[in-house]
Amino acid sequence: MTLNRFSAVCGLLILLLASCTTMTPTVTSTPGVAVTPTVVPTLTPIATATATARAQPTVLPTMTSMPEKSFRIIGYAAEWEGQINPAQLPYLTHVNYAFLLPNADGSVNDIANPWILEDLVAQAHAQNVKVLISIGGWGLDQEFKQLAVLPASRQRFVQAVVDFVQQYRLDGADVDWEYPEANRPSADDFTTLLRELRAQLPPDKLLTAAVAVGENADGVQPAVFDLVDFLNIMAYDGPGQHHSSYEFAEEALTYWQQRGLSQNKTVLGVPFYSRPGEAPYRKLVAANPAAAQADEIDYYGMTAYYNGLPTMQKKTALAKRLGAGLMIWTIASDTLDETSLLKAIDRAAQ
Repeated sequence: MTLNRFSAVCGLLILLLASCTTMTPTVTSTPGVAVTPTVVPTLTPIATATATARAQPTVLPTMTSMPEKSFRIIGYAAEWEGQINPAQLPYLTHVNYAFLLPNADGSVNDIANPWILEDLVAQAHAQNVKVLISIGGWGLDQEFKQLAVLPASRQRFVQAVVDFVQQYRLDGADVDWEYPEANRPSADDFTTLLRELRAQLPPDKLLTAAVAVGENADGVQPAVFDLVDFLNIMAYDGPGQHHSSYEFAEEALTYWQQRGLSQNKTVLGVPFYSRPGEAPYRKLVAANPAAAQADEIDYYGMTAYYNGLPTMQKKTALAKRLGAGLMIWTIASDTLDETSLLKAIDRAAQ
């Protein structure tokens, strides 16, 4: 072999060896033999000195319902007195809107100003105050007697009340039958009427009744006590010159206590008006500011008897001790300043 040929062969061998070292081998997987994969390192980005601001989630306020007061303060709002003053609502737990008038056949009459009731319900519910419809009132005794005696008219009445409660988003019904008579058919019929009304009202709706004291209350049978959530005792328009004295309130609570009414269903009624003449408390104070601290004043040449601030606070303490609340007829008769009876009740109820 000549030198040139030898050099050419050596160059060819060098090229062959170089190609062998750069060739990528093909990995053939052999069954049963685990192949360890090549781990590719993950590159971690280097944090920069500039911080990136994170968007903070918007925190929505949590709606917490107002606690329900254990001592009831129930104010009657009469339809003919117009709209309730919203400033009075924080001092109340219930409002009884008066009246839905029944007919002898069990039907009920339309209320004159439904928008007033709708507005009341909206404002009251916003402050956790319950609203009931009060049915009847003074002078409707014959209508109640006739509608309660027959099953058909009772059912018509019950359905009308249930529909009314649902239509106006009310919290219940208050029956003001003045008065079923003891040992007469009306006493049994009153119990039956309330039993059927309780059965048809949704379980979360209240059923209450306004009742008198003594002879006019004897027609309310003990069976009624289990049917109602509470009874509003009308401890006013009583005998004697002073129609609603502190002593009469004591007698009223004792009467119902002896009848077997439980304390948690006992609500003492108080007047925001005088006798004789039924002058609103606010007019008495307007005529003579000293009236707020008294229980009787000379009012246009006649002695007016009522409850001033001291007596109203004493009655509140009495109701706390022997009952479970106060009922007021009517809240429109009150003042709105510091002579307010409603504010005095609220302070004494704390």
